[in-house]
Amino acid sequence: MVRAIVGANWGDEGKGKITDMLAAKSDIVVRFQGGHNAGHTIINEHGRFALHLLPSGSCYPHIVNIQGNGVALDVGALIKELADVRSKGVEPKLLISDRAQLVMPYHVLLDTYEEERLGAAAFGSTKSGIAPFFSDKYAKIGFQVNELFYPDELKEKLHRVVELKNLLLEYVYHKPLLDENELFDQMMTWKDEIAPFVTDTASYLQNAIKEGKTILLEGQLGTMKDPDFGIYPMVTSSSPLAGYGAIGAGIPAREIKDVICVSKAYSSAVGAGEFVSEIFGDEAQALRLHGGDKGEFGATTGRPRRVGWYDTVASRYGVRMQSATEVALTAIDCLSYLDEIPVCVGYEINGKVTKDFPVTPLLKKAKPVLKVFPGWKTNIRGITKFEDLPKEAQDYVLFIESEIGVPITMVSTGPKREEIIYRNK
Repeated sequence: MVRAIVGANWGDEGKGKITDMLAAKSDIVVRFQGGHNAGHTIINEHGRFALHLLPSGSCYPHIVNIQGNGVALDVGALIKELADVRSKGVEPKLLISDRAQLVMPYHVLLDTYEEERLGAAAFGSTKSGIAPFFSDKYAKIGFQVNELFYPDELKEKLHRVVELKNLLLEYVYHKPLLDENELFDQMMTWKDEIAPFVTDTASYLQNAIKEGKTILLEGQLGTMKDPDFGIYPMVTSSSPLAGYGAIGAGIPAREIKDVICVSKAYSSAVGAGEFVSEIFGDEAQALRLHGGDKGEFGATTGRPRRVGWYDTVASRYGVRMQSATEVALTAIDCLSYLDEIPVCVGYEINGKVTKDFPVTPLLKKAKPVLKVFPGWKTNIRGITKFEDLPKEAQDYVLFIESEIGVPITMVSTGPKREEIIYRNK
């Protein structure tokens, strides 16, 4: 059976915990898109982990963790992350797709230089090289992992690519030029570092499906960051939709039987772009400090996340575009300090209220329509039975479920694996 775990909103919904938790009954976890520009936070008996490239099943000794062909593979970042988890007593079983593509040093440089050039109009990139990477992938001048093992052909191709990149660096960004010999030597080092993990993961996964293995597809970010259906152009450069999981892992689309869409009990986002329910000032800082395990600060960047109230318009759209079969609602315990909890139930655009998520030009004009719920004002962290929640918290969950139209089967009441409520199973 193949299940996908994806985000309903802007990312940072708590997918890492849900994947880590469900991995206990799985055989394989696959990262099918994205790169090390965002992270998943996991807390378990080994400690606290901010995983950026390693799949969220990495802390389980029985799990095979796969970097799928859809991933932007930064080898240096991966090796550093492996060393970090190994230092905490964890030894992941890892496979890397021979068709995954490599984040090159010049991708990071070009990402940084372009943000500098744009100035106030910058995208809020993490400067991890992701947009230049995917630009090269679809311009057919990227490098697949398998090319590392054919050095003569690699060197010839690298010469052509560096020639092009140096024109950009010299005449657009006015920056130092690349040395292709240094790049080639770096790539040969990468080859040695990842050679033990490289294989045809698509064949491996298709054989695993025939053998009846349980597979989790793990997505990065969420619906609002999809380049087609998100808040374009302030999006990521690969699709975080469950449907892309079939492509990014190399399996038949018909094999994805269950899509678990994760949505946080309030809203948060990293980077620029439209965010209708966003709040500011002291109100935002209070929510930020109460949020998550260590507050709402990026797992990769450490920068403060933008925060706001739960948005039923965006979430309903998000779970629909993900083709969600069930929803996991996370971080409800973080709202326990509030006397009242607003929820965005509609958008007012040009004097009219809509519950449909609009395209970006209209989204820029949208104002939130809020419905206010009473808070529960008591600590609910660690509760594992729905009926043990205060009535106000139960009503909050049930209202969200009715608005998004998909069953909420899990309610997370804390960052640890065991702090979870299962319902309607």
